[in-house]
Amino acid sequence: MNVKNFIVGGIVGGIADFLMGWLLYGMLLKDFFPKPEGAGAENITFIFLGCMCFGFMMSFIFNQGEGISKCVPGVKLAIGIALFMSLSMNFFYSMYSETINWQMVAVDVLVSIVIASVVGAVIAVVNGKMK
Repeated sequence: MNVKNFIVGGIVGGIADFLMGWLLYGMLLKDFFPKPEGAGAENITFIFLGCMCFGFMMSFIFNQGEGISKCVPGVKLAIGIALFMSLSMNFFYSMYSETINWQMVAVDVLVSIVIASVVGAVIAVVNGKMK
């Protein structure tokens, strides 16, 4: 694994994740996803740290083996990762719910795929530029 690509890709991917999440969840779909009952104010530091962790996870996966350094393979891999991660998280989040809002689950999965696609493309391009 190329450590330099991993670190730079993780940072750039985390920032892309943060910005895409802000745009989609924070601005465009703010009213679609209600705050959970009893939730306090959002802690932007933890949101940013979560985005950075996602960026580094994607960068780690992309830099294993052959190393993904082109946009289309990066998007394809990111779609697969986001699909299963978002489905898993939505199922766990729904475990205590009496009824499940399947429309909200579907939108969240699609938004997660869109965000991860951008993150995957950015990390792949960064890896390609650093070769």
